[in-house]
Amino acid sequence: MQNYDVLIIGTGVAGLFAALNLNSAKQILVVTKGTLEDNDSFLAQGGICVQRDETDFEPFMEDTLRAGHYENNEAAVSAMIGSSQEIIADLIGWGVAFDKKGDGFSYTKEGAHSRARILHCKDMTGKEINSKLIARIKERKNITILENSTLVDLLVADDRCHGAVLRDQSGALSNVYAQNTLLATGGIGGLFSKSTNFAHLTGDAIAVALKHGIRVKDMNYVQIHPTSLYTGLPGRAFLMSESLRGEGAILVGKDGNRFADELLPRDLLTKEIYAQMEKDRLPYVRMLLKGHVEGSIAERFPGIHGQCLREGYDLTEDHIPVVPAQHYFMGGIEVDLQSKTSLANLYAAGETSCNGVHGQNRLASNSLLESLVFSKRAAQAINAKFQRALPYLFPEPDAQAIADGLKEATKNLLELIGIEEESHAK
Repeated sequence: MQNYDVLIIGTGVAGLFAALNLNSAKQILVVTKGTLEDNDSFLAQGGICVQRDETDFEPFMEDTLRAGHYENNEAAVSAMIGSSQEIIADLIGWGVAFDKKGDGFSYTKEGAHSRARILHCKDMTGKEINSKLIARIKERKNITILENSTLVDLLVADDRCHGAVLRDQSGALSNVYAQNTLLATGGIGGLFSKSTNFAHLTGDAIAVALKHGIRVKDMNYVQIHPTSLYTGLPGRAFLMSESLRGEGAILVGKDGNRFADELLPRDLLTKEIYAQMEKDRLPYVRMLLKGHVEGSIAERFPGIHGQCLREGYDLTEDHIPVVPAQHYFMGGIEVDLQSKTSLANLYAAGETSCNGVHGQNRLASNSLLESLVFSKRAAQAINAKFQRALPYLFPEPDAQAIADGLKEATKNLLELIGIEEESHAK
């Protein structure tokens, strides 16, 4: 029988950071649907927000609330901002190398921010953070990593979570018992025809939560990012980071003229872009950096520059075709400020959870920060209230029953998000 103190499902920054903040005496299993690097945290380009000084708390709060249309949970926003400097110190302690400017950090500004408060690692901030956390995870003898395993159910009895049912690459099912379980499975982009997310991120944990009546929140709050690279080809959309516009890039229509404030909140700028596309009768608008971004574009944005070159565009010279694409999910499994769900011994963190911090629309570069703050809080809650109990023994998983349950749960998930089942099937 597989039995652990803590089971963590997901290897983005939320899952990894929680594991690193758990008591080292605990036996921990970290599970991922793909490989360790196959998560949206790894793809994050722009950066991570931080409260720069005491005078920045209120502006940071107001920027987050305004972007979220004042539907945010202010207590969650306050907790996130107030913990930001501590989180950055943690990351630096674990080897994350943020870009510097002189003797201090290099801060950038993105859409809907009133000041530059975003730390970055070129245009590969998520990769830098995730890779350093993975390196630290591999040093911990109490942490076991299991790749290519999918969450298909939770083990629930007596109003308590006792672990999960996992499916391996061969299709074999197994019960994994745990005193506490943390769901950090990421977003829902795989449910959409065009998304910046990995295709295998399909809201598995949220569907399973629906099956067991675990509370969810704000399920229709789906964020479309204004700018992904237009190719006209199927597959994951390549994100054209908000930081491009934060550093000065402009958007122009067919006539070559600017048509919007490039630093509007994401949902508002997306509307402007769709309106311009309709006016131009083109499936994209164009982004221009040359003459608008200071310094070396290729050095500041090496990842984006390289991808554009592979697609036949030179970021330092050309107008780049861009189009909106699904990017983020503000809803999810409802949690409190310690990332506890409505089911005992079950926690959720990162994009699969919803504590209300983002409101109706997420502020740029708050995603990594929110995931780190509230996954650490989950770990602290587990450390503080850990009580060992004998596992409730469940029968061997019934493949047909699980398949039927997942089918119904996924149908409910699609309805709550607002996706037609026929469109999803295509």
